[in-house]
Amino acid sequence: MTMNHLSIKNLRKTYANGVVAINNISLEIGNGMFGLLGPNGAGKSSLMKTIVGLQTADSGEVIFNDIDVLADPGTIKKHLGFLPQDFGVYPKISAYDLLSHMAVLKGVINAPERKEQILALLDKVNLFQHRKKEVHTFSGGMRQRFGVAQALLGNPQIIIVDEPTAGLDPEERNRFNTLLSGISEEVIIILSTHLVEDVRNLCAKMAIMNKGAILTYGNPNDLIQVLEGKVWQKQIMITEMERYQNDYHVISSQFISGKMNIQILSDYPIAAFKPVHPTLEDVYFSALKPLKNG
Repeated sequence: MTMNHLSIKNLRKTYANGVVAINNISLEIGNGMFGLLGPNGAGKSSLMKTIVGLQTADSGEVIFNDIDVLADPGTIKKHLGFLPQDFGVYPKISAYDLLSHMAVLKGVINAPERKEQILALLDKVNLFQHRKKEVHTFSGGMRQRFGVAQALLGNPQIIIVDEPTAGLDPEERNRFNTLLSGISEEVIIILSTHLVEDVRNLCAKMAIMNKGAILTYGNPNDLIQVLEGKVWQKQIMITEMERYQNDYHVISSQFISGKMNIQILSDYPIAAFKPVHPTLEDVYFSALKPLKNG
C-alpha cells in the first residue's frame, strides 16, 4: 500500500478584489479521510483549487509525495480524482460508455486494461448491474456512486470530494459513506463540506475553516474532549436571547417544543444552566464564534 502525504505550509492567496481566500494555512494530511469543515464562503473551494493546481498561490508551498505542486501542477493532476458537488452528465449515454470516455481523457489508453478497470469500479460502487443504463436516469445516490467511480479512474492517490451527500436520503448517504470509508485506507480523501455529520461519521482528522483561515485542526474526538465540562444548556424565552448573548458566550441555539434552548461555553458552572456532553457541533460552533474581546 502506498503511503501518501500532502504537506501545506504558510499558504496564502488574495484575489484581485482584495478578498483573502487563503490566509496563511498549514496542514499535514496522510492516507484516510480528512474533513475540511466550514460554512459556505469559508474558502474551502479556493484551498481545493490551489491544492490541485487550478489556481496559483501568492506564497507558501504545497508538497504532494515530494512533488512541489505550485511549481509543477501537472504532476498532481495525474494522481488526482475529483468528485464535485454536482456534475453534469451527457444524455443518452450509458454508465459504462461514459466511464470509458472519461478514462481515455485520464490517460487510460489500453483498451483491455480500460475495460477491466471500468467493470471493477462499477462493481466496487455497486452499479455493475446498471452499467448499460443511461446515467441521467440514475437516482441521486446512484449518481454520486457513479461519481466515485469516475473519480477513481486511473488509480488516483488523492481524491477531493466536494459536498458529497447534499440531497441524499439517509439510506443513500450511509451507502455512499461506507463506500468512501473503504477507499480511504489506500488514498488521501479530502472531504470538503459544511455538514458536521459527514465529518463526525467518516474522518479521523479534520480542520475547521472560515474566512480563509484554519480555526482548529486535529482528531474529532480529541477536539470534543477539549470541551468536556465546558458546555452548558438552558431553556429561555426568545425575548431573552439578546440579554443572554450579551452576558454569556453563546455558541448555539435551537427551538425544542416551541422554547429556545441555548448552549454556552463556560469554564465554571452557572446557576440554572445544566451541563451537557459536548458534540462535534459544539466544537464547530465554538470555533466559528470565538469569545468576544478574547
